Amino acid sequence: MRSWDVAKKKKAHIEIIPMIDVMMFLLVFFVLISLNVIPAVGIKTQLPVASTAQQLKPQNKAVITLGLEERLQLDGQDLDEGALLAQLKALNNGSEKLVIIINSDQGVEVKRLVSVMDLLKGNGFSSVSIATRKS
Repeated sequence: MRSWDVAKKKKAHIEIIPMIDVMMFLLVFFVLISLNVIPAVGIKTQLPVASTAQQLKPQNKAVITLGLEERLQLDGQDLDEGALLAQLKALNNGSEKLVIIINSDQGVEVKRLVSVMDLLKGNGFSSVSIATRKS
C-alpha cells in the first residue's frame, strides 16, 4: 500500500527582531523629544558674561526676564509693566526683603534695562541684581 505525504501545517510565528528594532526607535524618539520639551519654560536668554559673577541664594526672590522684542516675564509668566508691579507688591511680604534678579538677554538694549530698574527702584524695591554668566 502506498502512502501519500500529508502536507504539514505551518504554524504562525512572530518575528521578534523587527519588533525590537521598532521599539528601540520609539524609545529613542520619545527620550529625545522629552529632553527638548522640559527646559522650554520661560524666555530663552543669553546672559552677558562677567568675571566677578557671584552665586546668590536668597530666600525670598523674584526673577524678572527681559527678552528680545520687548518681552517681559516674572517667574516665567508674560506680563506688562503695570501687572509686574502688582505681582511684585503681592510677593513682597514684610518678614523678608524681596530680592529681585533681572535676567536680561545680552541683546536687550541698555535703555530698556535701565528703565525697568528705574521702575523698580521708584516703587520701593531696593534690592535689584542683574544675572550674569561667570567667564
